[in-house]
Amino acid sequence: MAYIGKTPASAALTSGDISDGIISTAKIADDAATADKIANAVNTSIAANTAKTTNATHSGEVTGSGALTIADNIVDEANLKVSNSPTNGYFLSAQSGNTGGMTWAEAGGGGKILQVVEGTDTNARTTTSSSYADLSLNVSITPSASNSKILVIVSATMGGQPSGGGNGEAYFDIQRKIASGSYTSLGGAQGLGSTYMNNSEIYRASSILMKLDSPGTTSAVNYKVFGYGDPGGGVSNVNVMLGRGGYSVITAMEVAN
Repeated sequence: MAYIGKTPASAALTSGDISDGIISTAKIADDAATADKIANAVNTSIAANTAKTTNATHSGEVTGSGALTIADNIVDEANLKVSNSPTNGYFLSAQSGNTGGMTWAEAGGGGKILQVVEGTDTNARTTTSSSYADLSLNVSITPSASNSKILVIVSATMGGQPSGGGNGEAYFDIQRKIASGSYTSLGGAQGLGSTYMNNSEIYRASSILMKLDSPGTTSAVNYKVFGYGDPGGGVSNVNVMLGRGGYSVITAMEVAN
């Protein structure tokens, strides 16, 4: 620029030489503003947002200003820190000393009925055997846990008739077979009988047999009714009867330990 007279000496530009609002955004060079020239509040916000991005894969507690917010319904079973693997029907229980402080546990309170299975027979079954004979009435159940107990109840008309004048008794027993094994008694004969039965008398009554068993398995278990006759003096045999004139039912109930 040409001047009349002497060229003025160079001098630094001061804030007083610049009117308010005279410098536009276009006049600021890219990347020219440093953190020192930006208000502290802006720097604080930038730092907080940078931390949240860095913590996207968070390894600490999900709390405080440095952690991300977890959306509703986003944490599933696979993302829980539990000391053991889940089992159907179990619940999460607080356990000190376990990984994460939680473990899958079976619901407490023994005695809960887990399942009920029923077997029926509408036929009359008889035997003149002097040792336990198969009377067909049976039911199968597969326990869900090896420590479960099985309550077996038989409701049927039971009785007997001796072959001649004299005494005789009829005995009935619940026996158990696990998988392809053999039948074994659940704990001794359960007797039904009448003294002084003779060939003109038939002793029978609606009766209940009941036994609480501990099979100790999760394999299929079959429970069946067996019977035999015990003749007295002068009697060759006893015709043992199950279900004569009635409807026979055997029920197996799994009871939680």
